[in-house]
Amino acid sequence: MKRGLISLLFFAALLGIWEAIALSGKFSPILFPSCGKIAQYLWQTICDGSLLSATFVTLRRLIIGYLIGLAFGVPLGLLSARFRFLHDTIGLLALGLQTLPSVCWVPVALLWFGQTEQALLFVVVMGTLWSVVIATEGGVRTMPPIYVRSALTMGSKGLHTWVHVIFPASLPYLVGGMKQGWAFAWRSLMAAEIFVTILTGFGLGQLLHYGRDLNAMDQVFGVMLVIVIIGLLADRILFSPWEAFLHRRWGTSAASL
Repeated sequence: MKRGLISLLFFAALLGIWEAIALSGKFSPILFPSCGKIAQYLWQTICDGSLLSATFVTLRRLIIGYLIGLAFGVPLGLLSARFRFLHDTIGLLALGLQTLPSVCWVPVALLWFGQTEQALLFVVVMGTLWSVVIATEGGVRTMPPIYVRSALTMGSKGLHTWVHVIFPASLPYLVGGMKQGWAFAWRSLMAAEIFVTILTGFGLGQLLHYGRDLNAMDQVFGVMLVIVIIGLLADRILFSPWEAFLHRRWGTSAASL
């Protein structure tokens, strides 16, 4: 309760500072809109359905691309942690490509897939895949070796050890990688939607792009606020509770030490 109150007061202070700067007259209202102007844009787009439609389109693309990245990233991370050859090849490739900004994949996607949904999904997958591979491999390697030794002593071997010992033990670290992959997926999709125009579905990135073209800064800041809120909700509702539960359950949290 106390932490929530502190956060609320902090954001209220930020809004107050923003409003004071906007009303000071030192900046053009076109380039630095007030909170009321941004709120008016958000309310209008909620009423006409354009903001909700764009949010749904973006979330659909994000979830599909993210799940594809997880489906490939987790097995690749497990294999990279298990086999030295894959660690020296796929692991090194993942480490290098993770440092590559997601926007660099947009020209590749446009040349390979054109102005299509597949181009957007490709960029999201590339933004998710490599961070998940690295997180999965790191989680397996961080796991105490005594777990595997104890399992082998009790007769576990092969796939049984991976499914019932190694994978569950690495889950707390894997969830952290999944959260990081979600953040990379968000950034990748926004970059892709700004540059890839699809007439069949306008997402939040396209709204940002059109706001720039129209010099509508209330639209730009409004959409940015929606993106931040969705990111915070995803962390609070999906990742943080799961991550905290797993760390408590596995005894790896600071409170359990």
